[in-house]
Amino acid sequence: MSGIFSIDGKIALVTGGTSGIGYMIAQGLVKHGAKVYVASRKADACEKTAQELSAFGTCIGIPADLSTEAGCQALTEELQKREGKLHILVNNAGVTWGAPFDQYPGDAWDKIQNLNVKSAFVMTQKCTPMLAEAGTHDDPARVINITSVAGQTYSSMMAYAYGPSKAALNHLTKILANELAARNITVNAIAPGVFPSKMTAFIMKNDAVAKQQAGQVPLKRLGEPRDMEGLAVFLASPAAAYITGNVIALDGGTAVKPAPFI
Repeated sequence: MSGIFSIDGKIALVTGGTSGIGYMIAQGLVKHGAKVYVASRKADACEKTAQELSAFGTCIGIPADLSTEAGCQALTEELQKREGKLHILVNNAGVTWGAPFDQYPGDAWDKIQNLNVKSAFVMTQKCTPMLAEAGTHDDPARVINITSVAGQTYSSMMAYAYGPSKAALNHLTKILANELAARNITVNAIAPGVFPSKMTAFIMKNDAVAKQQAGQVPLKRLGEPRDMEGLAVFLASPAAAYITGNVIALDGGTAVKPAPFI
């Protein structure tokens, strides 16, 4: 692809890029000409993803545990050894935890907030020098945070810490957009609805449940890889150079669906 939607030759890092939404984004960026690094805790998953996506272009895996600041620092340092600049940072690494209200553990809050919110901040902080090196006034570097429709709606699905963590990341996206604009870095978020991933495997494995879930979406279907690929590539391209501080729902209308009249 050429012109205003081209990301050819750009360098990207996708955290949590070996499965689910992260994999969809990494694949889309590779297919459209970016050199993509994927990070995940498991070395074998990084190697497998790099091999699969290298069929479309250049993909490199780096094992990293982003649940700690030290893990974020180690990933950044490894990337700095390989690249002098970074055009696209996708903060996708995340986790959820489900349990009945009366049994929901306090530890879940710590684990989820650390990975879903804190790691996105730390990765952006540590990568800012590389992003600033890549960004220009006309074509800024990009930070794309992956949040969730759960950060804008109020159904817990017994994952009480997950929605609040994504709401926090939505808010952080706007704070960082203001902070980093002067360095030629834009910051936006994608808030997906239900897409195929490890987090939604309990829905996808049951056809009846999956159909019921799709029926609740105004557009009457669940998210597909092409949907995620299209928005991620757009946000990474020159076409989105003037967009920052936005949380874009990619949910078939779920977030704006009116509540039943009572």
